[in-house]
Amino acid sequence: MPRYVALMKLTKAGLDDIKNATERVKAAEKIIEGMGGKLLDFYMVMGEYDYVGIAEFPSDEIGMTFLLGLGADGFVRTTTLKAFSREEYGGFISMLP
Repeated sequence: MPRYVALMKLTKAGLDDIKNATERVKAAEKIIEGMGGKLLDFYMVMGEYDYVGIAEFPSDEIGMTFLLGLGADGFVRTTTLKAFSREEYGGFISMLP
């Protein structure tokens, strides 16, 4: 399944409701699973971003649908990266002329 890294920044609403953040992560995990995906890892981080989530979705379209809903909730803003495994990366390299 395609893998995605989501870099997230809390919005004012997210900060105002920070005490419920762990429950929102649990709810998001259930939504991801309901869409046929899997939350692989989730971290609170220090620096430019507040959270990093790593998830798999059956397709780009399903991943995008989840992320649009996440943004629409108003607690975080995301920057998302499609990630490739070492094996996939090796395959790309092997195809170079």
